[in-house]
Amino acid sequence: MMNYSGLPSPLSIFSAYASISASIMLFQTMVNQVFPHQVQDYIFSRIRHYFKPLSSTTTLVIEERDGMSSNEIYEAAEIYLYDKISPEIDVFKLSKQSKEKKLRVNFAKSWKTTDVFDGVEVIWRFVSEECKKTLTFPGHGDFENDIFVSEKRHFELSFDKKYKDKVLNCYVPFVLKEANVIKAEKKVVKLHTLGCSSSYSSAQFWDSINFEHPSTFDTLAMDAGLKKAIIEDLDRFLRRKEFYKKVGKVWKRGYLLYGPPGTGKSSLIAAMANYLKFDIFDLELANVKRDSDLKKLLLRTTNKSILVIEDIDCSMELPDRRNTATLPIHADARRPRDQQFTLAGLLNFIDGLWSSCGDERVIIFTTNNKDKIDPALLRPGRMDMHIHMDYLTIEGFTVLAKNYLKVHDHQNWHFKQVQELIESVQVTPAEVAEELMKCDNANICLERLVKFLKRKRMKNEETKEDGSDELELFKTKRIKSFENKMNSVEVI
Repeated sequence: MMNYSGLPSPLSIFSAYASISASIMLFQTMVNQVFPHQVQDYIFSRIRHYFKPLSSTTTLVIEERDGMSSNEIYEAAEIYLYDKISPEIDVFKLSKQSKEKKLRVNFAKSWKTTDVFDGVEVIWRFVSEECKKTLTFPGHGDFENDIFVSEKRHFELSFDKKYKDKVLNCYVPFVLKEANVIKAEKKVVKLHTLGCSSSYSSAQFWDSINFEHPSTFDTLAMDAGLKKAIIEDLDRFLRRKEFYKKVGKVWKRGYLLYGPPGTGKSSLIAAMANYLKFDIFDLELANVKRDSDLKKLLLRTTNKSILVIEDIDCSMELPDRRNTATLPIHADARRPRDQQFTLAGLLNFIDGLWSSCGDERVIIFTTNNKDKIDPALLRPGRMDMHIHMDYLTIEGFTVLAKNYLKVHDHQNWHFKQVQELIESVQVTPAEVAEELMKCDNANICLERLVKFLKRKRMKNEETKEDGSDELELFKTKRIKSFENKMNSVEVI
C-alpha cells in the first residue's frame, strides 16, 4: 500500500505555482520596459529554442503554385499519389465521366497516406483551404464589391529528419520520374476553356474536360501532300528543343489556318492535338479584359499544349497598327486606357517577353479572311506557317468516301461522276460529309451526292451569267500542278 504522507499538500503546490507565475510576469514586464523590441524578440526566441519539445520529424510543404508559376513538384506528387488512394480512406472524392470505364478517386479536403521508399517511410498529407477575396470595382454598382472564392491546395511530406538528404536527393527525383512515366501512359488530351467568377472580375481561370474529338490526319479530307507537309513540320518542331535554345528562340510554333467556313480548320486542330498528345487551351479574346489578364492566363497554361484563337478576324475588333496603334481592342469608357486589352498586349503575348514563360507550345489562329488580319500578326515568330484550307479536292473526296461509305472502287460510275463534278464546283468537305451521312447505302448516297453537286454547278453557272468570273478563276486554280498545291502551306 502506497504512503502519500510525504507528498506536499495541494495548498503548497498552488502557492508554488502562483509564485512561479508571478515571477514570470515580473520578468516579462521588466523585459518590456527595459529592452527594445529587437532584443525582446531575440530573448524570447532563445527561450523557445531551449524549451521547445524535441521532434524527430521533418515536414516539407509543397504548394500548388510557386508565385505566378505552377509548381512542378506539386503536379508530379498529384499524379504519383493518385494510385496511392485506397478505399480504406474515410473521405475521398469519387467521379466518373460518361465514356470512362473506371471510377476516378480524387483527393478530398483532408487526405493522408503512407509511402515507403528504400526502407524509408514517408507520410503524405493533402490540404485544401477555401480562400475568400473581395475584389473592388468602383463605379460598377452591384459588382463594386465582388467576392471571389478560390481554393488553396498543398501537400505536406513528413519523414524522420535523419533521412532528409535521402528524401531530397533520391525520393523526390523518384516521384518526378514516376509521375512522367504515369503521365505518358495515361495521357488524356484535355480541352481547356476560359472561366470567370463574374463579368467584371479579373480572376479568370481555365476549366477543362477530356478532349474526345476523333479527328486524325488519316480522316482529314485534304491532299496527301498538304498532310505530309504539316506532319513533317510538327515532327521537326518536337525534335528541335536544343536547336531553339542554341539560336536563342522560344520553343514554340505559330500556325495560321485560313480559308472558307467548312473546310476543316477545327478538324485539323483536333488532328494536331491527337497527333502531338497536347492539351488544347481555347482562348476567346472577347472575354479578356486587360493585358495583365492575358499574361496571367499564359502563365496558367501548361507546356506541351496548343493555344487556339479561332476566328481572329471577327471575334474582336483588331485595330490596324499602321493607323490606330494606340486604340484599345476592347473600348470601355469606364476604365482607364492602361487597364484595357490592346493589340500591343496580344503581340507581346504571342512572341514578346511573356511568351518565354513555357516550352514546347503551339499557337494556332484561324480565320475565314486572311486579308482582314493586321500584318503585325502575320509576320514570322507569330504565325510561322500559313495553311490554306481550300474547297474539297478529288483526293479529299477519296478520303471521305473511304471513311463514310467504305468505298474504294474507283470504277464505280457515280464515284467517277462525283470526281468530275468536284473539279468544277466549289464545295466544302463539311457539305459533302453531310450528304454522305444521309444514307447507309453507298450507291444511293453517291447518286444523291451527284445530284447535289449538279445543283451547285447550276448555281455557279447562273452566277457566271450575271457577270462573275469567280468560277473561271476557280477552274484555273483546280488545274494547277502538284507543286502549286504544295503552296497551300506557306512557311514564313
